[in-house]
Amino acid sequence: MSANATTPDVIAAKAPRAGVGGRAGRLLRGALRTRRGQIGLLLTLVVVGIAFLGPLFAGNPTALHGGPFEAPGGQAGALGGDSLGRSVLDRVLDGGWRILLISAAATAMAIVLGSVAGVVAAYRGGFADTVIMRTVDVLLGIPSLVFVLMLLSVVGSHAWLVIVGVGLTQAPQVARVLRAAAQDVSERDYVKAVAAWGVPPRTVIRRHVIPSLLTPLMVECALRLSFSIILVASLSFLGLGTQPPTADWGVMINENRVGLAQNVWGVLAPAILLATLAVGTNMFSDAIARANLSSGPAGDPTLQMALSASNVAEGDEPVGLEAIDEGSQ
Repeated sequence: MSANATTPDVIAAKAPRAGVGGRAGRLLRGALRTRRGQIGLLLTLVVVGIAFLGPLFAGNPTALHGGPFEAPGGQAGALGGDSLGRSVLDRVLDGGWRILLISAAATAMAIVLGSVAGVVAAYRGGFADTVIMRTVDVLLGIPSLVFVLMLLSVVGSHAWLVIVGVGLTQAPQVARVLRAAAQDVSERDYVKAVAAWGVPPRTVIRRHVIPSLLTPLMVECALRLSFSIILVASLSFLGLGTQPPTADWGVMINENRVGLAQNVWGVLAPAILLATLAVGTNMFSDAIARANLSSGPAGDPTLQMALSASNVAEGDEPVGLEAIDEGSQ
């Protein structure tokens, strides 16, 4: 074989290195240099810390300490009592970790299913692309909450079913975004060259396509997590998620809304924590996207396509880099 012969290994060596770990580190450092990223991460870490460390300091969340909706500062503690006289503070400290674990599991499921569907549709094209994306369009046409409510009302309220339902409702958005981003990567010369040498498609996707999709994946993880948290809390509020008397922020809002005039903290405390977590994750994901766009004169084309696809999936007009730059000024 001549010295100038080209093999798949040589082509792979000449292809741009993914540098997944280094790229992720650069994006995170760039996001943390901005005030938006710092505030977003701080808000997220505060709520996550309360959710996972709170049970270590909480008392018995089901113990009765006084009358219903007891005022703060009494036997029920600093935040008063709930509808049954239980300590609002103890239930707030003990009621967050379940929502976060279920939301994280649902987000992981959505990212895996959506990434596989979107990347396969973009790389294979043709009939596979048509079938996958028409299925995605059908799922996008079903309201997320209605779909999960229907699933839970038919099968029953189970934690694993909440994870499956929420994951299935979030996966189509991920698939739309990753397909748009993967189409650009799949058309690059080094990917076509490796495929032309007969390398199996799964190897091309795993080694050369997916590593180039790190930025939209990171942004989607944060966005889908915030949506999953709100959806899981909404299910608990409606009585189809975590069941009483288990402490849960969504359950607390539902149980104590009738006593807002007597003790507002039974509703306000869990609502503030949920809103803070959603705002924090959204701010941090936005900081990651802006850090990537500011890393070069043209930004990452895969993120540009992902942003446009995400806006279309949510029913908005596609947003270009120029609009993003103008909005940040």
